[in-house]
Amino acid sequence: MADIASLLAAYDDQLRAAEIGNLPPGARAERDGPIYRVVGLAQRGFISGPRDLGLCGPALDGVIARQRSFFAARGEAVEWKTRAHDLPADVPQRLLSAGFVPEDRETVLIGVAAELPVLNALAPDGVTLREVHADADMHRIAELSSEIWDEDRSWLAASLIDQVRADPDRTVVVVAEVGDQMISAARLEIEPGTEFAGLWGGSTLPAWRGRGIYRALVAHRARLATARGIHYLHVDATEDSRPILQRWGFTAVTTTTPYVWTP
Repeated sequence: MADIASLLAAYDDQLRAAEIGNLPPGARAERDGPIYRVVGLAQRGFISGPRDLGLCGPALDGVIARQRSFFAARGEAVEWKTRAHDLPADVPQRLLSAGFVPEDRETVLIGVAAELPVLNALAPDGVTLREVHADADMHRIAELSSEIWDEDRSWLAASLIDQVRADPDRTVVVVAEVGDQMISAARLEIEPGTEFAGLWGGSTLPAWRGRGIYRALVAHRARLATARGIHYLHVDATEDSRPILQRWGFTAVTTTTPYVWTP
């Protein structure tokens, strides 16, 4: 099993480049000094960079101010993704000073797909797992997500439709159903040019939680990844899912906090 240092090195070397290189249809990345800003995403802009930005003090404040001005001109919100091991260490404080607001901190977890103890878990009796491709199913997933999170997530349907149409082998969408009722949805997003695939979603209706559906969706996607030659699975986990995933063989390597500026 890989140690934390080697997992984190693979994450920094491979996934930071992928998140600004493997973009969905219609999105593009623009470089500004050490950072990259991504425009054309479904929900809001996105900013990322190397582990060490190589700037500090007023020079870093200038880069932050330019991003704020850029997205203000677009009338668009933007997320600056930070990690706990990034340098300089005061990036979060400087983002706060510039008017960015932190969202919930999540833990970056990485697992070796073929070695996960949960790999052979199956769906509970009466629950069917199904890979979906049709536009109608993507709209159902958006409706399900809106119900679970009690907010409008209608934008998710168009985003998923575009991703699947552009490259169905890269984005695999899986749902859990009881009869004709969709009760959970998740996706596997393979990162071309890397050893990684991401586990996203996994949202389940409250009445169906605690029955092994999330575990079955993780296992199903791990098997899909292994069959495609993917070595690592990564997750940005909430505090609800972090301890569960760690019990299933994932390793915590750092934390990540999005800082969001909204015009």
